[in-house]
Amino acid sequence: MKKVALLATALAMVTGSAFAADMPLKAVKAPPPVAFDPWDVAFGGAIMSDYIFRGVTQSNHQPSVAAYFEPRYNITKDLQLYAGVSAESISFANRAAAEVDVYGGIRPTFGAFAFDIGVWGYLYPGGSCADNVTTGGIPGGNVCAISTTTIFLGDGNVMKKDVSFFEVYGKLNYTINDNWSVGVNEYYSPNFLNSGAWGNYASVTAKYIAPSTVFGASGVGMYVSGEFGRQWFGTSDAFYGTGVGTVFANGIPYKDYDTWNIGIGFTYKVFTLDLRYSDTDLSKGDCNAFTSAFNASGTTSVTPINPGGAGSNWCGAAGIAKLSFDLTAMSNLK
Repeated sequence: MKKVALLATALAMVTGSAFAADMPLKAVKAPPPVAFDPWDVAFGGAIMSDYIFRGVTQSNHQPSVAAYFEPRYNITKDLQLYAGVSAESISFANRAAAEVDVYGGIRPTFGAFAFDIGVWGYLYPGGSCADNVTTGGIPGGNVCAISTTTIFLGDGNVMKKDVSFFEVYGKLNYTINDNWSVGVNEYYSPNFLNSGAWGNYASVTAKYIAPSTVFGASGVGMYVSGEFGRQWFGTSDAFYGTGVGTVFANGIPYKDYDTWNIGIGFTYKVFTLDLRYSDTDLSKGDCNAFTSAFNASGTTSVTPINPGGAGSNWCGAAGIAKLSFDLTAMSNLK
């Protein structure tokens, strides 16, 4: 009887397994496709030891704060429209205290090639007309209407009340692999800093991103990046030909210059710490003629466009430490 019982049990197990193998399996329902949301918003802010723009300080080599807000619309995963506004604290000779940028454009991507084409407006509200004075405080440039808001500079410089301007630009970034990328940039303004002179800036960039394991499992990333650019200028209008000792009554032919920067950055989640060195090949005299610095000094920095000899360090070597955070609504706020 025991043998019969064992045989029956074995047959039942085999038969059950066979039936199970022949039974139709219920199909597992695939998860619904994720809906494509074309809208996104990027925003962030920064604090930096110096606000450097193309090698020239915008904050008199003092700390500056910045913030931006950028809505984005993705027509497809490879084509994005965007518009934005940003602001930085500055220190100009006309005493404008802020730069407000309004911009917009399109970012097409073709494989490893990422383009960015748009228009950027630089606004400098709150400025006052800055005239120069001779010994004794007598108005020298006679380019500003004398009023309670007129600024008089003792270094022979002048500056318009409104230096707002716009540029059109095109950028191309090529991603070589997960670690390396290179880029080219081109910016053009028909009236740079509202000076009457056209401006053209072109640069090349390179960036190396270290492997994510460079600091183990800490989540800290690292990169090294650099840029080399050249800024070309036309001739200013007659306003800037009125400085003390200036021989260009119809305007100053600003000096073209080269600029470069190189730095190392560390990232953690949405934060970035960037440590950078920046410099130009502008002399102190040509820098003074271009920037209208309010703290130019001396009489020995004589150049063809700066015969008065006052010199400025606004275009010289500078080290910048910048701590920033950057978020996007789709990635960071879900």
